[in-house]
Amino acid sequence: MKKIHFIINFFVLAVLIGCANDDLDIDLDGIAAPTNISVLTTVTQDNTGKVTFLPKGEGASQYKISFGDGTPDSDYAGVGSTISHIYKEGVYKSKIIASGLNGKTAEIEKEVVVSFRAPENLKVVVTNDKLVSNKVTVTATADFALFYDVYFGEAGHPDPVSANNGEPVSYTYQAPGVYTIRVVSKSAAIKTTEHTEEITANLVLNPTTSAPAQPGRQAGDVISIFSSKYTDLAGTNFNPGWGQSTTFAEFDLDGDKMLNYNNLNYQGIALADNVTIDASEMEYIHMDVWTADLDKLAIFLISKTNGERKVVKDLTAKQWTSIDIPISAFTSQDGFTVADIFQLKLDSAPTAGKNIYIDNIYFYKTASASIGLPIDFESTSLTYAWGGFGNVDASVVANPNKTGLNVSDKVVKLDKKIGAETWGGASLNLENSFDASKGTKVKVTVWSPKAGAKILYKMELSTSPKDGNGNPTVFVQVEVPTTVANGWEVLTFDLTTEASFNSTIKYDRVILFPDFGTTGTGETYYFDDIKQSN
Repeated sequence: MKKIHFIINFFVLAVLIGCANDDLDIDLDGIAAPTNISVLTTVTQDNTGKVTFLPKGEGASQYKISFGDGTPDSDYAGVGSTISHIYKEGVYKSKIIASGLNGKTAEIEKEVVVSFRAPENLKVVVTNDKLVSNKVTVTATADFALFYDVYFGEAGHPDPVSANNGEPVSYTYQAPGVYTIRVVSKSAAIKTTEHTEEITANLVLNPTTSAPAQPGRQAGDVISIFSSKYTDLAGTNFNPGWGQSTTFAEFDLDGDKMLNYNNLNYQGIALADNVTIDASEMEYIHMDVWTADLDKLAIFLISKTNGERKVVKDLTAKQWTSIDIPISAFTSQDGFTVADIFQLKLDSAPTAGKNIYIDNIYFYKTASASIGLPIDFESTSLTYAWGGFGNVDASVVANPNKTGLNVSDKVVKLDKKIGAETWGGASLNLENSFDASKGTKVKVTVWSPKAGAKILYKMELSTSPKDGNGNPTVFVQVEVPTTVANGWEVLTFDLTTEASFNSTIKYDRVILFPDFGTTGTGETYYFDDIKQSN
């Protein structure tokens, strides 16, 4: 059987080569090994212990199974084929081996539970998808179970959907409503265990994307009420009891939290007790609003001494509306003052009973200067808020070595302490994001205590999805070694040498890693003049 599958693979290759141009070289070694290998494992409920494997994967042309019970591996089977095996009662570590056209393989392990006891302690969890209307996900777990079937209860769709025990299975209904699902948990026993419940498939009437990314601002240029980008005022009450019919909840969109007001008639936002803010030097109030059904929103500023004034703004349904209201639109109304603002109010103006989601509520003024490339640390009005990590301390200090290439007054100092992580470094958020039209090379003036220290320069898009460690997944990084010890030199980081670089991305964070890949030994590095070039 194995020989037959190899013959088929080589026949396919021969056809491909025969159909190609004579000048076309086919690099089989360049084909990657199969990826995303998975397997659905089911068992016959007849006390025979017959288990069937249905393997899947990307780039695989055939599969075989190592059953984990001491018997020989299976023959290879083609894509879409199943492989069956008779087990005795027990728990086994099987191995699914996927092979590509060039013979490269990838494998995963799969625990196989063969029990002639019916599943016990069945637990079923049903969740509604936040992003897709009418989509539900079911996860069922039970002792002694190997897999389960879910009957979703929609007319015209009687067949169940199967999943391994403990793995989720999703289903999208054609219309919202209440449905009765039936979950049948199965082991190798004839007897099964079932669970039935009513669920509700919901229309998605909430944002499925985050509000637009906010620009970097200096602390003195912004007074933030609610925003993850800036430092918020402490103690704000987003749901004071003013007798409103509005209900409040905090909505979490994959870690991005926002305010959600339902059944809106009016809603207050109160600063902490006895706290007022002086917004006289601010130029605008900003907020981002998402709604599925509200046309207009009245936004009030409330002064402790001078009453309240409002501005009404139009909203666009089912997308974010970014609102920037000049402070003058309030102060021009009957001499209103914003020197002692202590409350805000939102009003449905005039349609009540609608729903809104709000993010990024803050006052701001246009910055006279802002942080962006080039950076030389000489400004007296900017705060260079470097954040060290991995046991690295960062600070802007007087240049201790005003010699050679660098006689500037200020530099950033990175102390890589004894035992600091190999990935320790420091980051700085940019208020003006990276603009590739100004150059795709970045030059950094570096002082290193030794030659050969690897300096890693990295830029991130802070708003991109996070990985398992909470780090942005959109970034570019380039590594260059130092060549001078105890002296200044200019290192050039060519961003185009990295496949991940995209000139259209507005990277908004710079990260420096001194002596990257090496545990800290208590050494100090200095950096200056981070600038672009061609």
